[in-house]
Amino acid sequence: MIPDEEVRLTKLAHTAGCAAKIGPGTLAGILESLPKFEDPRLLVGIETSDDGAIYQVNEDVALIQTLDFFPPMVDDPYVFGQVAAANALSDIYAMGGEPKVALNIVAWPNCVNPKFLAEILRGGADKVKEAGAVLAGGHSIQDDVPKYGLSVSGFVHPDRILKNCGAVAGDVLILTKPLGTGIVNTAVKAELASKEAEAEVIGVMTSLNKKAKQIFGRYEIHACTDVTGFGLAGHSLELAKGSGVTVEIDGAGLPLQTAACEYAKMGLIPEGAYKNRAYAGQDTDVSKAEEWLQDIFFDPQTSGGLLVSVTPETAEKILSDFQTEGLDTPYAVVGRVLPKEDVWVRLTGGV
Repeated sequence: MIPDEEVRLTKLAHTAGCAAKIGPGTLAGILESLPKFEDPRLLVGIETSDDGAIYQVNEDVALIQTLDFFPPMVDDPYVFGQVAAANALSDIYAMGGEPKVALNIVAWPNCVNPKFLAEILRGGADKVKEAGAVLAGGHSIQDDVPKYGLSVSGFVHPDRILKNCGAVAGDVLILTKPLGTGIVNTAVKAELASKEAEAEVIGVMTSLNKKAKQIFGRYEIHACTDVTGFGLAGHSLELAKGSGVTVEIDGAGLPLQTAACEYAKMGLIPEGAYKNRAYAGQDTDVSKAEEWLQDIFFDPQTSGGLLVSVTPETAEKILSDFQTEGLDTPYAVVGRVLPKEDVWVRLTGGV
């Protein structure tokens, strides 16, 4: 048993948070070999790599099902539980739904006092409660690397489903949280981050996308996804390919965590960013952006913001609502949607 005072959750994991995801290129190859399932009630499957699956129950109700878990990116067990839960719940919001029932997913090493696991589960439970859902059990196994997350079920009206495809040329893109989570967490793990940077990244990761989704629900949204392990680059690419358009991201307009630029320039880049670059690089033009900005573009996010495609007129109304109602995290218009060109995604600018 590791002495309690020596327990650091991040030291027990080789990768952290959504950066632990299997690389998108490898994952795409695996999924291609799987059998295809067809059911007229399956409204969203794996075809567009959306945030969850949607199955129609009746004319007024569709079930959203998602699952997400990962190893720790912070040492505080309660905070880790909050982050993992917020990340899993985000998939329901990204599809326009309301989370209703959650189940815990736990992997835990026998060498660590189970009181730390109790704190992780308490953090997750508090986020589920904040979302207005209920936690109803789960499943646990023994593993040398601690992992935690949720399987979440939610509901949405079939006419109000949000998908990661459907963006229209002329739209603009809004991002609801600042980027840099993977980079800042890498700095924290290396004990090079300031206390202010650590507090900021925790605040970003533990914030629910609940309020942003509620505001989006008032308007016509053409496409929506949450930005997580594949980074802004990977999720923009999925949106562009699914919609048959080109997405242009304005690097100068990206909301960034305060220290993200500094740490990127120091080379504190998580392994997941290189996997994302290897996968999305051939379909993404980053030649007009500085190297540090490219790294942030490919940086895997944990419990990131929602990325939505809407008309410029709708964007003005949404931003006005964000300002009036006090969205918890920095947000910005980060790009525009163009007719399909010779590249799917383009990153421009920088500070």
